[in-house]
Amino acid sequence: MNSEALRLLTIFCLLFFASCNQQNKLVSIHAEEILVDEHISEEDSIAAYIAPFRKRITQVLDSSLAYVPIALTKGDGEYNTSAGNFMADVIYSEALPIYKARTGNDIDFALLNHGGIRADIPKGKVNARTAYEIMPFDNNIVVVALPGKSVLNLVEYLIKSKRAHPLSHIQITLNKHNTLKDLKINGKPFDVNRTYHVATSSYLVTGGDNMTFFKGMTGSVDTNYLVRNAIIDYFKKVDTVTAKVDNRFIKLD
Repeated sequence: MNSEALRLLTIFCLLFFASCNQQNKLVSIHAEEILVDEHISEEDSIAAYIAPFRKRITQVLDSSLAYVPIALTKGDGEYNTSAGNFMADVIYSEALPIYKARTGNDIDFALLNHGGIRADIPKGKVNARTAYEIMPFDNNIVVVALPGKSVLNLVEYLIKSKRAHPLSHIQITLNKHNTLKDLKINGKPFDVNRTYHVATSSYLVTGGDNMTFFKGMTGSVDTNYLVRNAIIDYFKKVDTVTAKVDNRFIKLD
């Protein structure tokens, strides 16, 4: 088709649709509420079509990947918890080689939010479905470059929040007056003049859970690696999953 013929065809289509629009004007809108619940019968043909896909998905989700000898919960500690420590350690270990390969830098520590853990990890076999229950959201692991002053703001937030937000490779010690006594990152004394590389979630980087200290970041790298997928990959690597409340965030008497 030459350019002139194409031009004439385009003009014809425009005129045709314009005519249709004039002849078929919207007169009224009717709305009806249809309740979607267990009383709606399943269409046999659709059920038959999706049956093999449903079976395969169920097999993938429920295949045993590892074993948890003691249940990990988000409520077994005041300043850190077994489930939270597990989560933070996983995103640190699983994101570290990705970030190192892309930037040449190490991850200094990891931070997630207590509310982001949507389920405890029960004793027994764990699988991909377990990971979806723990982290149903499609949040990526993001590593941000955070100046020392912003890290202090982060610690201040943790102290004031009075919630056991998941942490890894950072140690916060409070005195009996609930003020900061000591701060170490990766086993080394904190240096306010340093920039630290912090693994976290895409939700928190944008200010989720009021973590506004991330506004002070000087750069960020989205690993395009879902937190949930990191959990699944970790399950695949280990035979036994363990975690406990420890001294990564404590208050002295």
